[in-house]
Amino acid sequence: MSTTRRTKQCATAAIAAALGITTLAGCGSSDSSDSASGGTKGSGSKTVTLVSHDSFNASAEVLKEFTAQTGYTVKVLKSGDAGTALNQEILTKGSPRGDVFFGVDNTLLSRALGSGLFTPYEAKGLDQVATDVQLDAAKHRVTPVDTGDICINYDKKYFADKKLAPPQSFDDLAKPAYKNLLVTENAQTSSPGLGFLLGTVGTYGEQGYQDYWKKLKSNGVKVVDSWEQAYNEEFSGSAGGKKAKADRPLVVSYASSPPVEVLYAKPQPTEAPTGVATGTCFRQIEFAGLLDGAKNEAGGKALLDFLISKEFQEDMPLNMFVNPVTESAKLPELFTKFGATVDSPATVTPDSIAKNREQWVQSWSSLVVK
Repeated sequence: MSTTRRTKQCATAAIAAALGITTLAGCGSSDSSDSASGGTKGSGSKTVTLVSHDSFNASAEVLKEFTAQTGYTVKVLKSGDAGTALNQEILTKGSPRGDVFFGVDNTLLSRALGSGLFTPYEAKGLDQVATDVQLDAAKHRVTPVDTGDICINYDKKYFADKKLAPPQSFDDLAKPAYKNLLVTENAQTSSPGLGFLLGTVGTYGEQGYQDYWKKLKSNGVKVVDSWEQAYNEEFSGSAGGKKAKADRPLVVSYASSPPVEVLYAKPQPTEAPTGVATGTCFRQIEFAGLLDGAKNEAGGKALLDFLISKEFQEDMPLNMFVNPVTESAKLPELFTKFGATVDSPATVTPDSIAKNREQWVQSWSSLVVK
């Protein structure tokens, strides 16, 4: 493959990763020629394998910096979306395919911890990480790496043309003015869809979220299987939606989606074509952990240290479009200029998610999908 063609392919893949599409294989791994098996490495191996969901991406430069500092080369083994990747690791518990797992978030954390997937390790530099994201601080089975906010995105042009103020809260979405305008992902099959459902639970409580979803259904909410379908095919504000002549100006996506629309547009606009309803957000926290039975435990520990280093944390925003957790890391100007700041996202405690997630999803499905 020519350098030019590969660059274009990886730029397209980066857009996908930034917004949740799982198509990044080969565009950020420093050892992408290795087989997917993870290999048979002894304790002296200089390769450390990171098992991840498909949206992991890091610049070649930052991975080379890790190698320069530690002598280890990173191989990235991508395994589908977060839920699929986690399921595969649970099935191979004790004989993992890699050394470190990245991508379990707070919606699935209790399942991962309950399965005994991780060997405790307190990463170096954890004292520089915000305490509110250290959800396993007592045992250090996982290390927080990034945060992101799942929020309603809106098509600015649509609302300007209609002379209609875009919604700003969950309550707004159920109003007649926004009938048949919203598309969301299925909470059974999509991480953003599950996050949005949990946002409604966090806002209306266990007794009120079902009544809220009844209102949304009556107001014409559309449910599709994946983020890719919702954002690129149904949402009129995205580059893909414009090409597809999409007709839904409201979509469940991320607070960091507008910078992506700016970064990859040619020419770059001076204003993002999409906005974020900051009163509709749910805070997502992603973690990494040392897999129990890792063949290269020393390399895995070194990689966990590096994932919360300033170098890696400052590399993430324009590669994975997520927020750093290390307090000294700075955000790039494009990210801060066009992304949305979410001061008060909805949250649900990990214990509550662990206890009720399946019931909430089942009730949601019965109300909205069936």
